[in-house]
Amino acid sequence: MKIDFLDLSTQHDPIRDELNNAINAVIDKSHFIKSPPVERFEKEFLKYIGGNYIVSCGNGTDALEITLRSFEIGFGDEVIVPAMSWISTSEVVATAGAKPVFVDIEKDSYCIDVSKIEEKITSKTKAIIPVHLYGHPANMPEINRIAKKHALVVIEDCAQAHGAEINGEKAGTFGDAATFSFFPTKNLGAFGDAGAIIFKNKKIKDLAATISNHGQKERHHHILNGRNSRMDGMQAAILTVKLNYLEKWNRERKDLASIYLQELKTLTKIKLPNSHYNMEHVYHLFVIAVKKRNELHNYLKDKGISTMIHYPKALPFQACYTEYNYSSEIFPVAFAAQESILSLPFYPGMTKTQVFYVCNQIKEFKL
Repeated sequence: MKIDFLDLSTQHDPIRDELNNAINAVIDKSHFIKSPPVERFEKEFLKYIGGNYIVSCGNGTDALEITLRSFEIGFGDEVIVPAMSWISTSEVVATAGAKPVFVDIEKDSYCIDVSKIEEKITSKTKAIIPVHLYGHPANMPEINRIAKKHALVVIEDCAQAHGAEINGEKAGTFGDAATFSFFPTKNLGAFGDAGAIIFKNKKIKDLAATISNHGQKERHHHILNGRNSRMDGMQAAILTVKLNYLEKWNRERKDLASIYLQELKTLTKIKLPNSHYNMEHVYHLFVIAVKKRNELHNYLKDKGISTMIHYPKALPFQACYTEYNYSSEIFPVAFAAQESILSLPFYPGMTKTQVFYVCNQIKEFKL
């Protein structure tokens, strides 16, 4: 049996007519930039998340960069980020002129270890960017407590956590701001790049909207040097259609995850994903950890099963941060994770038969 790591057609084929109609409507009315489809998506996504204010933009990385600038975080500042994430989380801090200060991750959730945050706070620290990695929420109540104590801004990186919850509240509603990516592979994905930011404060939101639109509040009146980062109407229309199915797709993810968890629980040499009791994991990825990671990856490939590694090198050990001379002793959990994590095939529309096949092949592998 051949099993792809991801097959987006299983999501798109059943709603192809809706998607085509949405795309055709944009073409028919030339609603391409700063258009009604964008306004509609902003309204509906904000309602879904439950936030106060929203600014759509070009992609998830832009969302983080614009947010940092909106809070006037830049040269000489420090921002706390987790040691394990996609590079955007730390690179936006560096490109803003600030220093990313890495904190090791938790063994269970792979999210930032809240017990290690305060020891990294200095007089230069301005913000914390927790990442809800793989769809598992970070411990936002504790992060907010720390941030309040030290007067820090909290920016949730929700790129992998559309619909995740803590105590029944959506991820993206806990921080001063929250950024979202709608890259095609996300739980809620466009047909290209797109992003959004949710804010609690209207003044900060208005500044972000101005920055993202060439520094202008009204056409040809530029009050600051901004940038061009706007969601286009085509992506907004597609996302509006897909938003109606997000909860259904997330339920499918949880159902598939439950099969993986049940079938692999007896394999003591494999570490399975774990969700805290008050957190709703939306399984953007299903990530296991195993000592013979590379061997298992190659074994499954020979069996027709595609797997991936998210991520093969933790952020502190990337070449762009060699000047800091970070060692494995400083970030032991992230270092161990980069050597052992493996993402299994996982997506809405994947069949139970396919999941059982993956599990059976793993069981046959000599761990």
